[in-house]
Amino acid sequence: MKLKLVTWNVHRYVGSDGVACHQRCAEVLGEIGADIVALQEVESQPGQAHDALAHICAATGCQAIDGSTMALGDARFGNALLARTPARELRRHDLSFPGREPRLALDVVFDFGGHSVQLIATHLGLRPAERRAQVRQLVPLFEKRHHSLELLAGDLNEWFLWGRPLRMLHRVFPGTPHRRTWPARLPLLSLDRIWVHPRGALRRLEAHCSPLARIASDHLPLVAEIELE
Repeated sequence: MKLKLVTWNVHRYVGSDGVACHQRCAEVLGEIGADIVALQEVESQPGQAHDALAHICAATGCQAIDGSTMALGDARFGNALLARTPARELRRHDLSFPGREPRLALDVVFDFGGHSVQLIATHLGLRPAERRAQVRQLVPLFEKRHHSLELLAGDLNEWFLWGRPLRMLHRVFPGTPHRRTWPARLPLLSLDRIWVHPRGALRRLEAHCSPLARIASDHLPLVAEIELE
């Protein structure tokens, strides 16, 4: 079984040049050709003819799973998961921290080539205490280890390589590498992460650095190529 997974904070489709253009985001995802895409800071207007997320789904041949956390007038804002394969199971976990922006995690199980694949996609908070509390909620979701492949993907917003949230996750997903994804024009920080268990299934992990990707958002897409025997 081969699987290509992407996590990308699309920054409401506002690029590093200050221009809002969801078409560029769709084109970048077309360059990558992923099977599953975890998106953060997605704005959508369900049912509207000009809905950006619907356009991206049509362009990539994917179906969207809604993970929005806020309403902005007629629009929704938050996370989304795009996939070519229908989900077998779906749960939404509230990760909101008192007094802070609402957060959640999409917990999805797919069947790929006879394998059970669990993916949790999320976008953690900006404050250290917030992230610590959110990771403490995420870790137990992987404790049973009854899936062939277990994945955690998203913008973790963690600046500190040896901060407590990353140390907790390294115990669950030992040996998973990281790549710099932010800011897109000259990446310095590894804010976006993909964690894989078993570790041997991760064959390649790279930031997608095409010329268009460098301007389509303030984050670069992070791409994992996974193969499970």
